[in-house]
Amino acid sequence: MRIWGMHPKYLDTKGLVALWREALLAREVLKGKTRGWTKHPQLDRFRAHPDPVAAMNSYLLYVWEEGDRRGYNFNKRKLGKKFSDRKVRTTRAYFLREIKDLKSKLRKRAPSLYRKFLKVKKVEPHPFMTVAK
Repeated sequence: MRIWGMHPKYLDTKGLVALWREALLAREVLKGKTRGWTKHPQLDRFRAHPDPVAAMNSYLLYVWEEGDRRGYNFNKRKLGKKFSDRKVRTTRAYFLREIKDLKSKLRKRAPSLYRKFLKVKKVEPHPFMTVAK
């Protein structure tokens, strides 16, 4: 399970589609509706939020928007009804590790996107996440 802390605009097609699916699964985990992935560390950031399910819905909204911008057909009805204005926090160290992980994935899967990503001076966090200093 990979719930990226960076803006979904940096993901290749495979990464964005996987993020959509995995974030939907993560929301089911947070609701207590599945037995798998319950101890996954990627969910700790959301569990620390006062309303983890609303936080995941808000996170998913931005993933849906990026998919829509690219012309993908993510099902908007899968978005939850309850959202949050309070962002999810991630640590700087974790954010930097994710950037490194994404570079590795892009290098193998999408070389042209990898070269473009290398030119980014400051990687933006996911719009619903804040990076602790």
